[in-house]
Amino acid sequence: MPAEQNFLKEAAHPILIVDDEELVLTTLREILSREGYQVMTSPHAVHAVSVLQEQQFSVVISDQHMPLVTGLEFLAQVKQIQPDATRILITGVLSLGTVIDAINKGEIYRFVVKPWLREELLATVKNAVQRHELICSNARLRAETLAMNEELTRTNQALALQVAMVAGQNKQLERLTAAQEENFRQSVELCVQTMQTFYPTLGNQARRVFVLCSTMAKGIELSSEERQTLEISAWIHDIGLVGVPRRLIKRWEESPAALSAAERALVEHHPILGAELAGFAHHLKEVGPTIRAHHERFDGGGYPDRLSGQNIPWLARLLAVAVAYAEFDPTGQPAADRISAGSSSAFDPEAVRAFLSTLPKAVVPGKQREVLLSDLRPGMVLAQGIYTVSGILLIPDGQRLTGPYIDKLINHNRINPISQSLLVYC
Repeated sequence: MPAEQNFLKEAAHPILIVDDEELVLTTLREILSREGYQVMTSPHAVHAVSVLQEQQFSVVISDQHMPLVTGLEFLAQVKQIQPDATRILITGVLSLGTVIDAINKGEIYRFVVKPWLREELLATVKNAVQRHELICSNARLRAETLAMNEELTRTNQALALQVAMVAGQNKQLERLTAAQEENFRQSVELCVQTMQTFYPTLGNQARRVFVLCSTMAKGIELSSEERQTLEISAWIHDIGLVGVPRRLIKRWEESPAALSAAERALVEHHPILGAELAGFAHHLKEVGPTIRAHHERFDGGGYPDRLSGQNIPWLARLLAVAVAYAEFDPTGQPAADRISAGSSSAFDPEAVRAFLSTLPKAVVPGKQREVLLSDLRPGMVLAQGIYTVSGILLIPDGQRLTGPYIDKLINHNRINPISQSLLVYC
């Protein structure tokens, strides 16, 4: 078949219809063909199975009541032969329990009740085609990502070999600087993504602290190396929390006084672990000490080393103010006032002055928190869009929730459980 015909065939979205009633086949073929779909029909399941083994389809539509096998039994075979094809069941007698069970098992995508309404039928088929396109697109993206990862692995291996071979040769090392900087950037991004995946609000906290530190670094004119050190420390200051159980992090955020001594010791170890994990930033040797000391207090009452005053690294004193500001609950006393109140006790007065003088210029992302579906209330604003398991957007980020929106999510969850984390702005 010529390449142009192949393209047209793919663009037309091939659909297979199986029904033992010729009138139904003719009607469906006419309706869908007029919409631009490439329609193939079959009067019984046995023939349809042989067709499926020879040609790919975007959508397979089957009647429930047919000789030899039912529509559900046939569509279960379709799932084995062409798992990416979207399967639709047509039935004249609605057995809701059977159909819902089939949907939950993934055997069918939707069902259409006879007699159908033309508009509803076309909408169902359109959604089914979009689902197939999404699945195919995701498969291509996964393949491309795998290829890119393999290429990146080969590149990194080649880079490591090259560095070993040209050690001490400055000109060749200069040519590698750009690649090393990119790898470093990717390492930082990987750390942030790891925190985001492990405990979603950690990613939000990192972004808030980064904006505050970056603005402060520009405002007080830190040197290029100090600025980079402070910004990298801001991104990954909480990376050590990946070694702390999620439930314990949540309790620490909500009610730190309720932690036992052992639990508090585990949490207060995270700056040490974070400093060790920051070892990849070897050309910025102060990143580790800055992260380790960002929970020290100016009066010596912090952790993990109980440092005080000038014994705390200067960049750590700056970072401590930004971290505290980003962590404060926005619904309580203004965070800036609490920072001022902590001057000379929790924070270095110079660091407080530097922070407050540059704060008006900082455009800080809103503070987020993770909630359960049962915790959603009208008036909450989504910080992250909510999607179905197949990638279809249910509610976009930034949406202010209402009762109907929440009911929509609860009803959807009953049939297709929502597995992603739910984030709202505080």
